[in-house]
Amino acid sequence: QVQLVESGGGLVQAGGSLRLSCVASGSIFSINAMGWYRQAPGKQRELVAHITGGGNPNYADSVKDRFTISRDNARNTVHLQMNSLKPEDTDVYYCNGDVTSIARSRTSYWGQGTQVTVSS
Repeated sequence: QVQLVESGGGLVQAGGSLRLSCVASGSIFSINAMGWYRQAPGKQRELVAHITGGGNPNYADSVKDRFTISRDNARNTVHLQMNSLKPEDTDVYYCNGDVTSIARSRTSYWGQGTQVTVSS
């Protein structure tokens, strides 16, 4: 079994910063791409940032130049540094990992989500 656990969410004032972390554990052989997504109630989950196994990042236009995604392969961890936060960034944030298990099955796994609330 593979599990992804997020942490670092919270309530911050507009203009502030948060750093989200997601740790994958379990029967992991390797992790290819990892990403951060967010979802507001009644809305579709959307990609925030994505990072390939080789460390190449991709960002939604709405967060470019404000957010930075990074990964630590030795710890099976992905981070999202969020700066200059805006009220519209308020959402539940989910991490995702494209995981190849010890048994060599490849599956996308989701974390449980962490709430980010940005006050005006």
